[in-house]
Amino acid sequence: MAAEGHEAAAPTAGEYIIHHLHHAQSGTQKGIVDFSVVNLDSLFFSILLGVVGCFLLWRAAKSATSGVPGRFQAAVEILVEIVADQAKGIVHNANSRKLVAPLALTVFVWIFLMNAMDLFPVDLFPWVWQQITGDHHAYLRVVPTADLSMTMGLSLGVLITCLIYNVKMKGAGGWAHELVAAPFGDKVYLYPVNFLMQLIEFAAKTISHGMRLFGNMYAGELIFLLIALMGGAYASMGPVGYGLLALGHVVAGFVWAAFHLIIITLQAFVFMMLTLVYIGQAHDAH
Repeated sequence: MAAEGHEAAAPTAGEYIIHHLHHAQSGTQKGIVDFSVVNLDSLFFSILLGVVGCFLLWRAAKSATSGVPGRFQAAVEILVEIVADQAKGIVHNANSRKLVAPLALTVFVWIFLMNAMDLFPVDLFPWVWQQITGDHHAYLRVVPTADLSMTMGLSLGVLITCLIYNVKMKGAGGWAHELVAAPFGDKVYLYPVNFLMQLIEFAAKTISHGMRLFGNMYAGELIFLLIALMGGAYASMGPVGYGLLALGHVVAGFVWAAFHLIIITLQAFVFMMLTLVYIGQAHDAH
């Protein structure tokens, strides 16, 4: 009877996934968009990983030597050179690159670390959090980039940086003139159309920038949850079925984690490159 009661209390596959996709929030969300509610888990892990990323870069800079570098220093130096080369090829203003290149490096490291949280077992941190709170139904998500509000916040930050550089490089008057004179020409009757197209361009860049990162990381998180369900489905299977599911769980988890390592690196690189491209476009005059 106890076994039957335990099985009845076990969540279904849908309930398990829904539970893992729910954030630890500051309140109860009302509707799809509710700006009064904060996803506390995304905020905590993003800040924590930002501090970790900055510390790693600071540590590499502090321990750098002119002799034969260690593995960590060599890896950081290669990364810095790659980012610097990309920034030099896209942002042609040397003075701007003094800020833009370190910014791009920070963006890459930060997003990579946030993406990498997806490689931890999906039940590890939620279980630890439930033990701390004493609430076995407590919510927790640990991948900030699988949260649309976080990725859109990052892309909004890039947009603000682009707007600042537009004004800095072209002047307020020059940029205001560009908003109404491009892309269809400096004709008074085309000013409303040009301005509308500029607004659409900025909106499309910002939305696609955040949605691309979110979509890839959200999909990866879902696949990890499905793989975890494969490992937990043994309760309704016999010895043979249990063995096959356990083996499939391990193999699928390893294969997807190895492939996902490429994805999280690629997504961080793509976000960084688009950041450089958009800032570079803010330096170009139409």
